[in-house]
Amino acid sequence: MDSWRFVFLFLLWESSLLGVMGYPGGNVESSCSNLMPSHGANAQTSNAPYTVVANPTTFKAGDTITVTLRATSGSFKGFLLEAWEVGGSTPVGSFTSLASVSQGLTCSGIANSAVSHTSSSSKTSIQATWKAPSSGSLKDIQFSATFVQSTKTFWVAVKSGTVTYSGTSVPNPVTTAHTSTTTQKANSPVSVATVTGTVVSDTVVVILNKQLQISNDACGINKTCFSSPSGCNPQITNGCYFMSAVALSSSIQFEISAPSNGYIAIGFSDDTQMGSDDVYICGKDANGNIQVQHAFSTGTTTPTTLPLGNVTVITSSISNGIISCSFISRNSISTQSRAVPSLLYYIMLGSGPSANGQIQMHTQTPFVSAQKIDLSAIQAVGGNAGVSDMIKAHGALMLIAWMTTGSIGMIMARYFKKIAHGQAVCGKDIWFLAHVFLMVLTVVATGIAFIIIFVEAMDWSGGAHPVLGCIVMILALVQPFGALFRCGPTHKLRIVFNVAHALNAFIIKIIAVAAIFTGLQRIDSSSNQWLAKVMGGFVGWEFLFYLLQDFNLFLKRKGRTETVMGTVNLEIIFLTLYFIGNLTFLIALLVGIGMS
Repeated sequence: MDSWRFVFLFLLWESSLLGVMGYPGGNVESSCSNLMPSHGANAQTSNAPYTVVANPTTFKAGDTITVTLRATSGSFKGFLLEAWEVGGSTPVGSFTSLASVSQGLTCSGIANSAVSHTSSSSKTSIQATWKAPSSGSLKDIQFSATFVQSTKTFWVAVKSGTVTYSGTSVPNPVTTAHTSTTTQKANSPVSVATVTGTVVSDTVVVILNKQLQISNDACGINKTCFSSPSGCNPQITNGCYFMSAVALSSSIQFEISAPSNGYIAIGFSDDTQMGSDDVYICGKDANGNIQVQHAFSTGTTTPTTLPLGNVTVITSSISNGIISCSFISRNSISTQSRAVPSLLYYIMLGSGPSANGQIQMHTQTPFVSAQKIDLSAIQAVGGNAGVSDMIKAHGALMLIAWMTTGSIGMIMARYFKKIAHGQAVCGKDIWFLAHVFLMVLTVVATGIAFIIIFVEAMDWSGGAHPVLGCIVMILALVQPFGALFRCGPTHKLRIVFNVAHALNAFIIKIIAVAAIFTGLQRIDSSSNQWLAKVMGGFVGWEFLFYLLQDFNLFLKRKGRTETVMGTVNLEIIFLTLYFIGNLTFLIALLVGIGMS
């Protein structure tokens, strides 16, 4: 009896041990429905040190997709991989090509609908080929995988990015010089294109369907990425400018995504300046559909359109103000300054409006990589707006002119005329000399800033900012020349000069502030546009100061006291506080420009 009890306990212990040890041979059909290992432990809830990457990220009926399981750190001993419809948990499709250390499983009655390990050896990367069903109601899918690091340590249902179903296969490749177009109402919120085959036209007009999914999954693992803000994910981050490249055997698969109401573009350059750049553009045509174009940039003018060449598998979309494109190019990249094309370039990423299918001047300075990027290597690079030192100098001079010297010069004329009256140097009141000196500095700084930006840009394009800047420059020159011809203090027309002089100064101030706002928005590469917010804080601070000074003037007219403790004029106190706040805002903005 004791011997039978011993055998029973031994078998019970052995079965429990097998349950804890799992299935080193990978025969885990019992886990098909939920991907949960039978290890007698709970799955990890931390971020998995593994990734699931699908390539390409769109498919049609009968297409094949390469799926890569990769460890970002350490290794894994076991795995289970399936393809699920987005939001579902039932495997679809089947795996047709497996690695030597993996095997197909039958789940939900479908042969090879899942893949698992064949041994508990350590692995860092596994690759399998999945084939979509050739018929039926297909939907967008995600690949889900469980990774087992040890008996008690495993992660369940680690998902890939969404793989978009783009319709049935196109029976014949597009080879004509003109593409056909499927149109959609202009107010439709979402559109996407799918064109497969060799395209030789200048542009490809997209077929509208659903949103293209682009993410930063596997950046630095099996694809090169360039983004701003650095490391942003276009699927979840507002204001994310993103580009990825995967070097294939004889081609490169590109993905780009950015907020825009007209177009987005990537450029490849030998330097950080626009000009002699190979460019791909994804933007609206005259009907509001998305098209892909190949172009060559010669500077700040509209790029020259090139034949699209050997570009295939084009998908694109516009949704909620985000334009996304994906395509495979077999064209060589050429900047026309190299005898032999290469894959080492500075990357530029920009966006802007379009009109009737023609791209317009970009709305903000394009983001440029800090160093040349090898498109055949695997890396993740952050980018900043490519703001040149000349543009930074222009911005700094305009801030100093119209936040500090110009503002204080106006304050001296408005509030210090009476309290400093009679205090003269060389026959002129001190307040007047201070006013003239500060305003001359303001006009000189504005003129230098104007010359700098004109030499840098060499044109007048760029939206409202250059127009506002030109108006400020003209009115700033009118002000001192008008003052040279002012009539005497007792002349009957002196009041006309005073009103005109003050009104012109007020108009200049308003337009200069508007120009500064639009300029900061063009160079601010942060996701929250903090430079414009700081400028808004300064405007509020200055408005508060004027209220205090005007209230003080009101009290003086009523005969109230105008000093503190009988010795210090309130105007001096207010000016000191204003200068401290002014300097704080100015330094913050100058630092922001330097970081742009």
